[in-house]
Amino acid sequence: MLYESIKKLVQYGINTGLTPESERIYTTNLLLDLFKENNYEDTDCDLDNIVLEDVLADLLNEAVARGIIEDSIGYRDLFDTKIMNCLMPRPAQVQDAFWKKYEESPEKATAFYYKLSQDSDYIRRYRIKKDRKWTVDTEYGTLDITINLSKPEKDPKAIAAAGKAKSSAYPKCQLCMENEGYAGRLDHPARENHRIIPITLQNGKWGFQYSPYVYYNEHCIVFNGQHVPMKIDRHAFAKLFDFIKLFPHYFLGSNADLPIVGGSILSHDHFQGGNYTFAMAKAPVIENFTVAGYEDVTAGIVKWPLSVIRLQGKDTERIIDLAEHILNKWRGYTDEEAFIFAETDGTPHSTITPIARKRGDLYELDLTLRNNITTEEHPLGVYHPHAKLHHIKKENIGLIEVMGLAVLPARLKGEMELLKEYILEKKDIRSNEQIAKHADWVDEFLPSYPDVNESNVEEILQQEVGKVFCQVLEDAGVYKCTPEGLEAFRRFISVL
Repeated sequence: MLYESIKKLVQYGINTGLTPESERIYTTNLLLDLFKENNYEDTDCDLDNIVLEDVLADLLNEAVARGIIEDSIGYRDLFDTKIMNCLMPRPAQVQDAFWKKYEESPEKATAFYYKLSQDSDYIRRYRIKKDRKWTVDTEYGTLDITINLSKPEKDPKAIAAAGKAKSSAYPKCQLCMENEGYAGRLDHPARENHRIIPITLQNGKWGFQYSPYVYYNEHCIVFNGQHVPMKIDRHAFAKLFDFIKLFPHYFLGSNADLPIVGGSILSHDHFQGGNYTFAMAKAPVIENFTVAGYEDVTAGIVKWPLSVIRLQGKDTERIIDLAEHILNKWRGYTDEEAFIFAETDGTPHSTITPIARKRGDLYELDLTLRNNITTEEHPLGVYHPHAKLHHIKKENIGLIEVMGLAVLPARLKGEMELLKEYILEKKDIRSNEQIAKHADWVDEFLPSYPDVNESNVEEILQQEVGKVFCQVLEDAGVYKCTPEGLEAFRRFISVL
């Protein structure tokens, strides 16, 4: 069985272009060594329909049987990455191939790299397929909803072993350059099959890679070569446009740089982008305005649940000039009537989530106004999903959500299945501890559907979850989409 699995895997590497035909024997020997096997016999097997997930499962079972690894998700994920690295080209070879493709076009370069990131199992296609995805139409456009199921749950063995293991500060985080080729450990993912494309932004060393948990097409991460904190400033805007000029078919944005309104990793400066058009990018400008001294840059308020200013022009330097001006004004702006406070007791509250793109011959920069003030009524944030919505979404609203894609917790899959059963059978939702938190919500929307049955209950739940996400985004907006909110938005614009 081992010989057959190795033969299939090597053939997979050759078929996908990870492994040259000339390295067939070399790669076979690397895999034999990994399994502490000194012998090899060529075997007849079906090489026409090779399924990577199945081949890796057979090899992992063999590793368990031989006592090479323990049988748990954590150890399997570490070892299958080691297996795949035997097929992989060296980083310099990947970089050379990328830039040769780039000479043809940026699109060909990224298509090559994205395919390699999937073929190498760095992006685990078979896990990504498990994510639940759908869309919901709202007054702001079509929002994307996903329940994230691609991250494996930590198993008890891995948690226990990680607790006993000696702590390590290398790499400093999962976004550091040092992850490339790192074997990993139970508390840090293996990255032996990971390859990074070095790029230069604002004369600094940065890395370009794809997210292993792709939430949308060609979901990429662009990260600082140094482990330094996130910071939104003029340099951040300039870096966004440096990237867009390299890859004009991509968008690139940044999480905000303050807690609550920022992303999950504020300790390492990074951006996220990709080859995808979100509802936010399609949203129209509902009101244009001009800022004195920046008449050459088109500016307007976007019809979006969060408060967004869109800047547009041909000269990126002028867009950056105005963006810096708006950022500085916003950081120091207070409007008590609209409950906007620049700071309280010396703690700053205001920042911006920026997203850059190219549209035709014009460059665009969307500036999403953010504020992280808290109150007794809203201890997690006034401009954060309110408690009523936490049964669906409690986590921070970062860049991806800002643009209109909900990344919802895996728990919802099981909870939605249970809700379907309880709704159809008219059982008391409050009697089940796992789904009781959804009872008030179901009581609110169910009367709107006179006929709920087996064929439509899932669609109803999906649409209602989407409506909740829309409310989540409205909660995160500092200026609400009301006449009063728009008037308060204009007050801020008047001081620019």
